[in-house]
Amino acid sequence: MKLAKRVSTLTPSSTLAITAKAKELREQGHDVIGLGAGEPDFNTPAYIIQAAIRSMEEGHTKYTPSGGLPKLKEAIIGKFQRDQQLSYSAAEIIVGSGAKHILYTLFQAILDEGDEVIIPSPYWVSYPEQVKLANGTPLFIEGKEENGFKVTADQLEKAITPQTKAFILNSPSNPTGAMYAEEELRQLGDVCLKHDVLIISDEIYEKLVYDGATHTSVAQLSPELKEQTIVVNGVSKSHSMTGWRIGYAAGNATIIKAMTNLASHSTSNPTTNAQYGTIAAYTEDDGSVETMRQAFEQRLNGIYERLITIPGITCVKPQGAFYLFPNVREAAELNGFADVDSWVEALLEEEKVALVPGSGFGAPNNVRLSYATSFEALEEALTRIERFVKAKARA
Repeated sequence: MKLAKRVSTLTPSSTLAITAKAKELREQGHDVIGLGAGEPDFNTPAYIIQAAIRSMEEGHTKYTPSGGLPKLKEAIIGKFQRDQQLSYSAAEIIVGSGAKHILYTLFQAILDEGDEVIIPSPYWVSYPEQVKLANGTPLFIEGKEENGFKVTADQLEKAITPQTKAFILNSPSNPTGAMYAEEELRQLGDVCLKHDVLIISDEIYEKLVYDGATHTSVAQLSPELKEQTIVVNGVSKSHSMTGWRIGYAAGNATIIKAMTNLASHSTSNPTTNAQYGTIAAYTEDDGSVETMRQAFEQRLNGIYERLITIPGITCVKPQGAFYLFPNVREAAELNGFADVDSWVEALLEEEKVALVPGSGFGAPNNVRLSYATSFEALEEALTRIERFVKAKARA
């Protein structure tokens, strides 16, 4: 049977590919250290689990409104008011089955064939694929390593065409951990206002920031930017709830209504008990979120300095998320590999350390290393990487 054209254009996920290879080696009995994970290694906090269990015991096991429970929308509105001093109405909020589903639904709601979406690189692997699935055209502008992987207002201005519909802003970033300062956001926002370009602000890692950094949402900066921005967020990373699949968006009520209508024909509603767990996450915080953030910060500061002592590896220190995104091009060349992808494959085969090639994120000289795992595993992984680099260099 002939498949639809839309799926023939998709690029397989490099993250899933490396995870599958690592799993295969583990099943063969090898001691594999997987640093490809895009999820916290902590269990969901107990108070959230108990709230979900309680909701089921109380009979909350049926359909909910497509755009989310009214009580959950209230909790999300409270979160925005508390954290960003932003005021939204229930009509400006949609809850979906994870932030990924929210983004997918958003692109389906706003894009027609020929519409362009500007995506800074390095980028999260699903952005361009979701744009293509909505018949849009992804356009990439490079966040240069010497600028901390961030794009500038001048770059954005030059990339905009009459077909530009939206600009994706991911701060803190997956895969780089880069975070935009308030003035950088203001300059990018001014360009979008000037050209009437919708800002899609993916803030899924907003709670995971380090070394005294403070997260700012572009929607905070002015009423005009708030109206021009769809904020996308969720509880997967902040509350270690990746499997619960709860994400949400806040913004223009017309766009939110269109997304809700689309969701009613795809998922019916987000999972009911997961919604009740999320209500607890935003109304009953017991300090678990901060405890997890501190653990990530300790890991980052504990391994960063050692990583950059390995020959041929340089790394911009991230301000957020839970990834390092080192440049290993020189190490790959030192070890006799034509490209970084081959170096990553050999590292997995010989030292059983799984990293994600940066090529899948639009950065072929880099790799993504997740520190969402134990400090002991991270230290052992660095020992193996250093051994691999030095042994290959001698050979």
